[in-house]
Amino acid sequence: MSDSKQNIAKPVYKVVALQLAIAVCFATLVSVLADAHRAWSAAYGGAIAVIGSLMYAMLVASGSADANKAFRAHLRAELVKIFITVVLFVLALVLFPSAAWLWLILGFAVATLAYWFSLLAV
Repeated sequence: MSDSKQNIAKPVYKVVALQLAIAVCFATLVSVLADAHRAWSAAYGGAIAVIGSLMYAMLVASGSADANKAFRAHLRAELVKIFITVVLFVLALVLFPSAAWLWLILGFAVATLAYWFSLLAV
């Protein structure tokens, strides 16, 4: 990997790692304050957000000095992220109908907010 691509990739993956850490902490907190069923639901919601962000990071981390190419990569990565997020929510609905939906959505929301707040830290 070239230096410019590595310079772009490092903070991108750092944001995803921070998001994962916050999602795991939230699910752990839910397991302490509530029960395992709600904690797993929160963890699945957090995982949906983290997987979408990771897909985005993998597509954008290659980087480009050309603004048009960078914009197209961002747009493509964002569309893939949204598609994967929708697919994972549908899978949750189909495969885990007994999930605690409030906690699943809260896990997703906390992980998504963590993503945006971690962008400020990087």
